[in-house]
Amino acid sequence: MISKFSDLLDAVAKEDEPQRLLMLFAKAEGGSTNPKKQRKQQRGTIEPVMCVDKLPEEVGSFTQLVAEADNISKEWNFIIIAGLAGENGQAPTTEDADPYLNKMANGLAMGEDLSRYLIFDRSENPIVMQE
Repeated sequence: MISKFSDLLDAVAKEDEPQRLLMLFAKAEGGSTNPKKQRKQQRGTIEPVMCVDKLPEEVGSFTQLVAEADNISKEWNFIIIAGLAGENGQAPTTEDADPYLNKMANGLAMGEDLSRYLIFDRSENPIVMQE
């Protein structure tokens, strides 16, 4: 079970083929600002802010990933993550990742089901999105 970002890095290291991580940074809009509802179900929309793909060894830690993202934009609340497997011992390239990142961003904008992705908030808490 993956409950923190380091668990994800450990899991992709054990895959048969090299992986590339696809990460979509997104922001939440709407929903409750009541702190008592922080852990309960909230409603609102989520929209893409920026995308990045990295080899697992290019990601030092969750803290470093957040700092790198914040240098570009601090307007995000969640990281939506997928893995892209390589073939024949070769990791996918950034060019290989582009259509999948576009699909992730378009799917998010269209309100598609996000259950196939791992999602973490800025504090590395796993998030479960429900329709």
